[in-house]
This record gives sequence, structure tokens and C-alpha cells, in this order.
Amino acid sequence: MRKLQVDILGLSTSPHTNGAYALILYELEGKRKLPIIIGGFEAQAIALKLENIKPPRPFTHDLFKNIADVFNLHVNEIIIDELHNETFYAKVVCEVNGEVHEIDARPSDAIAIAVRFNAPLFVTEEIMNEAGIKEEQKEEGEGEEEEEALPAEEVPPGLLSPNMRLEELQSALNDAISNENYEEAARLRDEITRLKSSS
Repeated sequence: MRKLQVDILGLSTSPHTNGAYALILYELEGKRKLPIIIGGFEAQAIALKLENIKPPRPFTHDLFKNIADVFNLHVNEIIIDELHNETFYAKVVCEVNGEVHEIDARPSDAIAIAVRFNAPLFVTEEIMNEAGIKEEQKEEGEGEEEEEALPAEEVPPGLLSPNMRLEELQSALNDAISNENYEEAARLRDEITRLKSSS
């Protein structure tokens, strides 16, 4: 299992997500981004630490850090290592008294813990290949042909071949990334994955 180091690019929200946020991770030695939809509480816990804002009373993740410090537990790293039915899974890799343990966690909680321990974040290459989003760069002169083509939204969906549908979705995905609409990008990524697996 090859793992790629990532870092937090930021958090974004949208009125269409009922209080959920998109946590955007980016590949340190690459150009891909990985959006993960997380809850408001976890987003707040991550944002407060990133902004170095100390709440008057410890949040759950702060409490975990305080307990870990008392018992000399160190968080070595966080690995997002599984993706099933559009749900990500993570492991918190801890060390106490020389013993290393991997503890199952939601990625949002694992990352909220990681920022408190300054622990590195990793994503398996398999997950980045499956769910990562790469912003495609246009080659010089590439746009001229596309301007003459019939826009995909003018073609009735039933007339699109799977390959044309994939191209339409990929184009919409690139637009969403350019506009930093990562929740829409995540939705489009999942639709592309479904379409590819069904063909």
C-alpha cells in the first residue's frame, strides 16, 4: 500500500449541503485534490485549530489531546486508507510505551486530532486514484475546437453515449474545480466513478 502525503487546503460550505462542509486535502507531491464531506462540528474543530483559536472549554478533540499528553501517547500519523460506498475510512496511528496501534476513525475526527498533534496526513494511492480530482491544464490552441462543438447541455441526455457523458461530466468537474466549488466537484467525481464502473 503506497501512501501519499497530503495537507489541508481549506474548508468550503454551501447552502445546499444542510450544514455539511467540504474539507479539501491536496497532494504535497502532485496536483490532485481530495474533497471529503464532513459535519459542521468536525469542520469547526479543524478550523479553530488551524486558526489557532482556543475555545474557553476544551472540545472533544482537545480533550483527547490533553488525555494523550497525560498518558504519553503520541499520534504518529493519520492514514485515509479505505473508500466504500462513497464513505471514507481512516486510521489514527498512535504510539504509547513503544507500542504502535492503528485505531479506526472517521477522517474528519482523525484530521481534527492530527492538527492538534501536528501529525502528518496520508491518503493511499488507490484512494487518490479513485476519488482525487486533478485540475486539467489546457494545451495552447486546444480551446478553439471546443468552441465549435455543440455544448453538452444542448444535447438531450438520452442521446449522449457513455463516453460523451463522461466527457460532459469531466468538463463540469473541471469547471467546479476552477470555481472552487468542491462539493459539486465531489458529487461529479462520484457520478463519474459510478458511470465508469457501470460501463
